[in-house]
Amino acid sequence: MKNISLLGATGSIGTQTADVVLKHPDLFRVRALSFGENVEKGAELVERLKPELVSVKNQDIKKRLSLRLSTPVRIVTGPEGLLEVAAYPDADIVLNALLGAVGLPPTLAAIEAGKTLAIANKETLVTAGHLVMKKAVDKGVTILPVDSEHSAIFQALKNEKRSQVKRLILTASGGSFRDLTRDQLKDVTVEEALKHPNWSMGAKLTIDSATMMNKGLEVIEAHWLFDMPYEQIEVLIHKESIVHSLVEYDDTSVIAQLGEPDMRVPIQYALSYPDRVESPGAKRLNLWETGVLHFAKVDMDRYRLLKWAYQAAEVGGTALTVLNAANEAAVFAFLNKEIPFLSIESLVYQALEAHEAIADPDLDTIQNVDQQTRAFVRQLIARQ
Repeated sequence: MKNISLLGATGSIGTQTADVVLKHPDLFRVRALSFGENVEKGAELVERLKPELVSVKNQDIKKRLSLRLSTPVRIVTGPEGLLEVAAYPDADIVLNALLGAVGLPPTLAAIEAGKTLAIANKETLVTAGHLVMKKAVDKGVTILPVDSEHSAIFQALKNEKRSQVKRLILTASGGSFRDLTRDQLKDVTVEEALKHPNWSMGAKLTIDSATMMNKGLEVIEAHWLFDMPYEQIEVLIHKESIVHSLVEYDDTSVIAQLGEPDMRVPIQYALSYPDRVESPGAKRLNLWETGVLHFAKVDMDRYRLLKWAYQAAEVGGTALTVLNAANEAAVFAFLNKEIPFLSIESLVYQALEAHEAIADPDLDTIQNVDQQTRAFVRQLIARQ
């Protein structure tokens, strides 16, 4: 039995984690969880998972949740509540499925408490990979990837020598607009952008997939997770999302991990590692049914946010904080129908151009730059 603290329980990864846990009650138990404002979904998960501790956004959400529950549970609030869930003494593994930079302090708290960390919060490693990985080494903490691409690389690297790796190759579906020209992107709607062809994901991640910023963030994440130089990490368009990622070795051998697109599988692998268990409800891959797999080189002019993510990664330091914060602010503005789709790119570019990067920032500096960048982007939007 593995005891779990689940951060971000009502999001896409969080609800799929709950599904995995409920299908394996003999293997997993959620002892603590957090969510923000979705009281209806949160109450349902508390009743089904029966955690001992729940963290919510504020006192108002706490009151509303308490009125809906028949299950006794201790409820805490705010940033302090997230930290308490992350460091919950009875949890063996913390699965961080929080959205955005808010996931960084709980990540550090979980590592400080010596918990195994299953990470689906890209922004943690993007903005503070140097801090997270150093603390993990100092505390002897294992970090397990949850994203399908990083889980695939993790599996393809198993029992192999890292020194003999030639390339890490992250696959990308190309997102909702992969068949459109840049000219056709000018008038796309939020509703169109949210129709991902392969995956069921949250709104923000689906937009990041359409712009390919998600792949830029994943390149940075892979750099930290696998201690690999950026020039050895590549992105490959693969429409079917069957090949989740690949590793090439010095002898030209390429090892790939394949499967039907279903986030429950990498979630379950992170929870069950180093073992594998049955995946009830997951579709098995029959390649004769798939028939054909397509691959294409990425056009960096078509997907400019991916290009700028590589450039920000080479600069490092707070350039990565700006990249992430500007993108978050711009994506949420697009989702709120304040800006057109292509303005996401221009806002991120302007934020990066205006920033003078600070090398090796501490946590306070990262958080300050994050807030300054969001304010800067909001000012740019207000002027439009």
